[in-house]
Amino acid sequence: MKQSATLAVQLAEGARIVARVAAGKSLTDEIGRLTDLGSRSALIDLTHGTLRRYGRVQAIVASLSRRGRPDALVEALLWCALYALESARYAEHTVVDEAVKACGLIEQWPAKGYVNALLRGFLRQRSALEAQLANQPQAAHQHPAWWIDLVRKAYPQTWPAVLAAGNTHPPMALRVNRRRMAVDQYHARLAQDGIAARKCGAQGLLLERPLPIERLPGFGGGEVSVQDVGAQRAAHCLDLQAGQRVLDACAAPGGKSAHILELADVALTALDIDATRAARIAPNLERLGLGAQVQVADASRPEQWWDGRPFDRILADVPCSASGIARRHPDAKWLRRASDLAAFAERQRAILAALWRLLAPDGKLLYATCSIFPQENDSVVDAFVEAEPRVERLPLADSAPAQWLPDAEHDGFYYALIAKRA
Repeated sequence: MKQSATLAVQLAEGARIVARVAAGKSLTDEIGRLTDLGSRSALIDLTHGTLRRYGRVQAIVASLSRRGRPDALVEALLWCALYALESARYAEHTVVDEAVKACGLIEQWPAKGYVNALLRGFLRQRSALEAQLANQPQAAHQHPAWWIDLVRKAYPQTWPAVLAAGNTHPPMALRVNRRRMAVDQYHARLAQDGIAARKCGAQGLLLERPLPIERLPGFGGGEVSVQDVGAQRAAHCLDLQAGQRVLDACAAPGGKSAHILELADVALTALDIDATRAARIAPNLERLGLGAQVQVADASRPEQWWDGRPFDRILADVPCSASGIARRHPDAKWLRRASDLAAFAERQRAILAALWRLLAPDGKLLYATCSIFPQENDSVVDAFVEAEPRVERLPLADSAPAQWLPDAEHDGFYYALIAKRA
């Protein structure tokens, strides 16, 4: 087990971040504000690990607290400390001592005794607590009750595994740029550098252990990108041909756009409504030796940006709940509400209807989400297919199901391919 002289500092900063997320802030934005790159990796692990345990750490504090709910910052500190204890990366006494020190760093000196007592109580009563938590769905499955109910209804045979996957550390997958190097060549290069990986998908390699991108050979030269294997399905399902006009709607930060351009010589428009995120598309493409027309605009308002020329292929990677990638963005379990799904579905329907008008006769549109909720997936697509007379739903190129659920190899993604009959 590892001991760290900076653990108190990490716990204090982690508590500040987690408390802000619990109050409604974005975890990605909070992590993005960190200026000390040396502590960034440790804080990502601490905050993401804590938030993946949504429900569990809350239930433990609520069960052990003898003075009611503590101050929000102290509560967040306890959640982080509980994750540190359960991670087994530190000696137990070190975590308790450093959490007490962290009280001073967050200017909560009167809470030192309380924090010390609660954490030591957890260590003494752990076995009894486990039995108690097993009977509390939010604590046992580490998801909100509404989320558990929707997953149970959608996947009655596999719902516990789906929820469990959402609590794990996500896999790290690479996409080899086939314009620069064959997958087997890059696989061999990783092996030479002592990096264990295995092939997964057409251009994918799944790393045995995640590592910083700086350690990936050839990353700066555009030989490889980091992209989940589930996300890599999109470009292959579009049936790309050289010379086509292609639209990647909601494209930022450009991973799927890059994959499209790696697979075929097409004229690509990469569109996104968020100017800050859209600014990342061009540099990502440039690293790979690729280019596209990047536009900042609302996909559902083509009258504001479309030049009137139809597209042969459209990727509609629509905004969604991100429930299929919650282990990468665990704040989603804090920030989402059941009522959000109806709003997402309305937005998805609007984008799909708008983009359909831009599709050429005999063209194909791929509807995509990173959601596992049918309300955002089959429900949206089925209603559109039923209402639109010229639409035909096609099988996916890989013959795999439309819905991929998160597992040890990939995140949860949904794809539906539709064609416009002439």
